[in-house]
Amino acid sequence: MIGALLILCCAVGAELGGPFIIKTIIDKHLTEGPGELAPVLWLLAAYMGLLLVAGAGNFTQSYLLQSTALQIIKNMRMDLMRHIQRIPLNYFDNTPIGQIVSRIANDTEAVRDLFMSFMATFVVSFVQLLGIFTALFILDVRLAMFCLLLPPLFALIMYVHLKYSKGYIAVMRARLSDMNAMINESIAVMPIIQAFRREKKTIEEFESLNEDRYANQIKQFRVFSLSSRNIVGTIGSLVTALVIWYFGRASLETSIMFGVFYAFIDYLGRIFQPIIGIFDQLTNAQRAFVSAEKVFAIMDMDGKEVEDASGAKRPEGVVKFDNVTFAYKKGENVLKGISFEARRGETIALVGHTGSGKSSIMNLLLGFYEPNEGAITIDGADIAGMSKQELRKHMGIVLQDPYLFAGDIKFNVSLYNKNISIEQVKSALKDVGAAPFVEQLPSGYDEQVVERGSTLSSGQRQLISFARALAFDPAILILDEATASIDSETEGLIQRALKVVSEGRTTLVIAHRLSTIREADQILVLHRGEIVERGNHDELMAQGGRYFKMYQLQKGEKAAPEAAKEIKNA
Repeated sequence: MIGALLILCCAVGAELGGPFIIKTIIDKHLTEGPGELAPVLWLLAAYMGLLLVAGAGNFTQSYLLQSTALQIIKNMRMDLMRHIQRIPLNYFDNTPIGQIVSRIANDTEAVRDLFMSFMATFVVSFVQLLGIFTALFILDVRLAMFCLLLPPLFALIMYVHLKYSKGYIAVMRARLSDMNAMINESIAVMPIIQAFRREKKTIEEFESLNEDRYANQIKQFRVFSLSSRNIVGTIGSLVTALVIWYFGRASLETSIMFGVFYAFIDYLGRIFQPIIGIFDQLTNAQRAFVSAEKVFAIMDMDGKEVEDASGAKRPEGVVKFDNVTFAYKKGENVLKGISFEARRGETIALVGHTGSGKSSIMNLLLGFYEPNEGAITIDGADIAGMSKQELRKHMGIVLQDPYLFAGDIKFNVSLYNKNISIEQVKSALKDVGAAPFVEQLPSGYDEQVVERGSTLSSGQRQLISFARALAFDPAILILDEATASIDSETEGLIQRALKVVSEGRTTLVIAHRLSTIREADQILVLHRGEIVERGNHDELMAQGGRYFKMYQLQKGEKAAPEAAKEIKNA
């Protein structure tokens, strides 16, 4: 940056030296007559040389400033992306995805404008004003002292401009984030929007956001139009008229060299160009400041480092919850005194109505949240003392709504893990019963899958998701209602595969289909955040309690209506 400033000063100095050279030419022509051309030619050559230096300096200065700005923003964008990986999961639960995308893409780009436009303009303008006022003092001290009143006046105008336009720009950036969030949500749920004929309502909501952004942009432009070129041009014209009057009056009293008059008017006119340049970039600067506030608000959030877990020892898989209590919001406990133990090779099933706390138990085990009371241990070690990467290295998870990334089948199973070979990928797909349909695809294991896997059926996506979990050979396997969207035939395939893959592993299953957990070693029945029953299938059926009634309800037996009523009233 120091080199850029030196080049900048040379370029500006070369540019500002022009009027002095022209003044000298005029004065020599008036004093020595038209016959002395040699000195004039030397001065013209010097002027041309200065112009070439100014051109080279401007190019170098612009290149250095912009390349530096691009480097800064590239690093900022990467720092933001890395920090997002460290932020707790609850931030993403409460923040629309589109807003986060807007922070990384749009807001960092706006910060780039601060360096590439405003900073370059501000530095150039400052050096130009410094040189101009130096020249003015050399030409006429009294008038130069009067011109010193201009910078404070323009600074006051800029302050008023910034004060009134900042609020408008903040609303504009907020609406842009809201629009991005809405676009992202609309695309993700487009089938629902069209199925329920919500197209017009969605457009109206988007139009409302767009109209609000437009209205604030118009207000901001109105402030800009009143306080930028308009007022600077008016003040510039008045000051120029005053200077002409001053020199005209002085010419009646004393003789004034015409070169001095020309140079002073030229430099005076140059004062207003850098001021206008700064005004023109104020909007970019304010947009950058507002965007920077949003970016640094994320960067300032507490997060945990993504640590290297390559040397993490594979656990036996003994999972223990000891009197665990947890609340997403203070005072609203979703888990109350949860205690259970799952040993290696055991399958533990969690059942209960929606909101009973099943998924919360899994979220705590995966380290997405921290318990308010109690402890969770793996092989006797409290997971609170482990890094998240070490904790999750030997865990596999399959969700109810499987997500496939854009890429081929084998990538979606291995996720480019170098330790998973193509043979292991094929073996995992075979174990879960997915190999037959994958091999029938046109490109087989190299078949491209669009984002979210929309070209495959729900059952096929779920099978690939199962294969992904198995390929990583987890010590602890978590199935979060993983069979909810699978047909009976596919369910049978997965049930057979699970008997093989769960051997030697600790498996925790959240299930709504009670038929899928009949072989579980232990079934925990949750109700309002508490374990109200526990045991295997036969033991719970013999108790005739909540699990018995839930099973009857799903099997459609005669007592189902009464069971449903009892469960509802419980």
